[in-house]
Amino acid sequence: MDTKTKSISLIIAGINGRMGRATVQAISQDAEIKLVAAYGRHGASYAGKTVDEVVGIAGKNGHGITIKDSLKNSLSGLSHNPDVLLDFTQADSAVEHALQAIEKGIRPVIGTSGLTEDHLKELRQAAAKAKMGVLVVPNFSVGAVLLMNFARQASRHYRHAEIVEIHKLGKLDAPSGTAMHTAKIMSEEIEKSQHKFNEFSVKEHELLPGARGGKVESGIHVHSLRLPGILSKQDVFLAGEGELLTLRHESHSTKCFEQGIVLAIKAAARLDSFVLGLDSIITE
Repeated sequence: MDTKTKSISLIIAGINGRMGRATVQAISQDAEIKLVAAYGRHGASYAGKTVDEVVGIAGKNGHGITIKDSLKNSLSGLSHNPDVLLDFTQADSAVEHALQAIEKGIRPVIGTSGLTEDHLKELRQAAAKAKMGVLVVPNFSVGAVLLMNFARQASRHYRHAEIVEIHKLGKLDAPSGTAMHTAKIMSEEIEKSQHKFNEFSVKEHELLPGARGGKVESGIHVHSLRLPGILSKQDVFLAGEGELLTLRHESHSTKCFEQGIVLAIKAAARLDSFVLGLDSIITE
């Protein structure tokens, strides 16, 4: 009897970015995941080079793979389509890549930030039509996912909440995908009790527009800071009479994402529906 574990073939979009590089590191010693292709944006200077040359840590997993400039060109050189596409590009292109992948029987994992509700709706519909798994991951850190779960639980007991997220200077979207997902699951929890957060009896007036941050429909205020010298950090503040509960998660390097990346790839290979977040995967 063959006792070998079937490997999961993987293609990475956005290979030269911070998270693409972290993925190569994460799977470098994993026997169940095999990197078979990688690509970057059209016209990228590193297209045509190998993963070894660009990332430098491919080892046996991904050794000698030539980086292409599109999904189409990446697939053209393969005898079989990969099992999973892991995308770290930008929101619009990530959704486009995902829809193309679904048509070819490849399950997408989207780790790109900035996806809108319209993007998510489009992906849900495509997954349902194809009866295929699609996994959207706002944050690959297990600690960040646990923070979101704790925030969900706490939302049952508090009526005042605010989120402050900090990312490195140059992050394109604000608030971060993590902050938006945190606000979403907190909102879903409080709406069960037919309440909203931060229902003040006093009408506030901002002397400086935006001083109170953005505000989601459930009433949570979300604040975004962009500073050099930091990777990412998120605080969730929940308050009641006479007390303040603070939940905090900090990412100091991309090492904290590696465990979640591996979990996401392996989970996606088994999925047959749309899933948002690593929450259910981690708690299985």
